[in-house]
Amino acid sequence: MSIQWRRQLQQNAVAIISLAVAVTALLYTTWRNEKSEWNWNVRVAGFEMLMSLGELQRIVYLNHYDGDAAEGSPRKGWVRVMMLRDLGLVMPDPLPERTDTLLEVWRANWPGIGNDQQAVARIEVAIDHTRDAVLDALGRLE
Repeated sequence: MSIQWRRQLQQNAVAIISLAVAVTALLYTTWRNEKSEWNWNVRVAGFEMLMSLGELQRIVYLNHYDGDAAEGSPRKGWVRVMMLRDLGLVMPDPLPERTDTLLEVWRANWPGIGNDQQAVARIEVAIDHTRDAVLDALGRLE
């Protein structure tokens, strides 16, 4: 390195260091904002999923245990299951798979929720597995 380059570096060291700090701060801030936005989206979707899982369980119980076909209508259950599957797509793994499984379990067992304890048990297990995955995803947020 020539003497002229060394002299330029010495004279402009503060400016070069300031530029490096500014670029680093900008990169970190951008990364942190993206991470915060991701966490916000997962948090909102997760809480909505927990509420929908509770409502789905309520629908199943109203139909099976209380014999209330109006409030425990499987149509209401279908709405919840489809919404859960959609929300699962914006969540981290394994939630997309868990919500797909919940949909399949619901599809196979919804006709029996009024009179088949095994159908209700299978739906409950799928709801519990999905709920556990949501709670795990929320617990892993940074």
